[in-house]
Amino acid sequence: MPWYFYLALKQLFPTGRFSFFTAISVLGVALGVMLLVLSTSVMGGFGHEIRRMIVDTQGDLQVRGVGGKVINDAAALQARLAQIPGVAASTPFAEGVVLLQFEDRPAYPNMQGVDVQQVNGVIPLARYVSIGSLDELDDDSIILSVQMALGLGARVGDTVEVYSPLILERLSSDEILAPRQLRVAGIFEIGHQQLDSSVVIVTLRLMQDLYGLGTTVHGINIKLKPGLDADETAARINQTLRGAGVQARSWMELNQDFLFVLQLEKNMIFFLLTFIIIVSAFSVTSSLLISVVRKTREIGLLGALGGKPRQVAACFCFQGFLIGFAGTIVGLVLGFTALHFRNDMVEAFTKLTSSEQVLTRFYQFRELPGYSETRDIVAIVVCSVVISTVAGLLPAWRAAKLKPVEALRSE
Repeated sequence: MPWYFYLALKQLFPTGRFSFFTAISVLGVALGVMLLVLSTSVMGGFGHEIRRMIVDTQGDLQVRGVGGKVINDAAALQARLAQIPGVAASTPFAEGVVLLQFEDRPAYPNMQGVDVQQVNGVIPLARYVSIGSLDELDDDSIILSVQMALGLGARVGDTVEVYSPLILERLSSDEILAPRQLRVAGIFEIGHQQLDSSVVIVTLRLMQDLYGLGTTVHGINIKLKPGLDADETAARINQTLRGAGVQARSWMELNQDFLFVLQLEKNMIFFLLTFIIIVSAFSVTSSLLISVVRKTREIGLLGALGGKPRQVAACFCFQGFLIGFAGTIVGLVLGFTALHFRNDMVEAFTKLTSSEQVLTRFYQFRELPGYSETRDIVAIVVCSVVISTVAGLLPAWRAAKLKPVEALRSE
């Protein structure tokens, strides 16, 4: 080990343990790293969960008619899609808003009509049915989302009434249609507040009857084979189906504005919290400058014994690197520990402030998600170590500029 690296270690750990100034500097860096890990992981968790829910409820791709038109022959279109490389499965769907009523309690959910025989090949709907079973869904039944079921007070086996826009249309023609009575066959829970309070599931045939669609559908959800890029596959499908009056869009394209805002928020939080590490770097600079002033004569002695200015400078730069490295390790440990207990801390805070419902209403999740991307952790580690090392440049430059004769005369 070069002597200047050994000297840097001795100055940081004069008695084999952290000195007070070293501990404060390391703690400052550690707190910055901890907050960066916690914030980026939570924001990454929001993005990861939202992406998962989008794919689990819409598939990797969605094919719809151009200009909002319905698709007339879904089976023929599915057969053509099955021949395109990368398409693993597809399922047709129809959707629309209805009036749902149970014991004089109304709701206005978005009704999704699915093909029970095909839907699980694309959307793992059966996995989210917590009460009842998807197999029990038929043309005279319905599956409610959990929050809607709680709001209506409906349970499995109860009967609800459904009013569709077709009924209102017939009323304008002096034709009366009775509301459709459906048995509650199950209750599903996805884990997202909006989806769990505003969506109901019926069979595709029932949805077509309620909206007067005949045999047409609103679109087709597609599942891709693992490892394929959704945007590239969508472009390939559009090229193949050119002139068919339909358009394929990936889940990223369908939600690009929302995903952009989410990524922007994550980047802004990372940028702002980086200033915490920069502030802690000033404490590193301050403590090393104090060390230079206190050890002026020792630095002069090193120069008199043949030590070169760049070697003296390397001694202080290495101290900044060690403080940054140690602070980063401690910060990672603290950050991942806080991340592990994040829901316990949030629960304690919301109970203390009586804001449990506020968190669910505005952030749409029952629990605070967390997901750490490798590139985010690498960026945090690199920023922390580099900023701390740079913090040692000013003290290093100051030490390197000291002339041995003048330093030895210093009192």
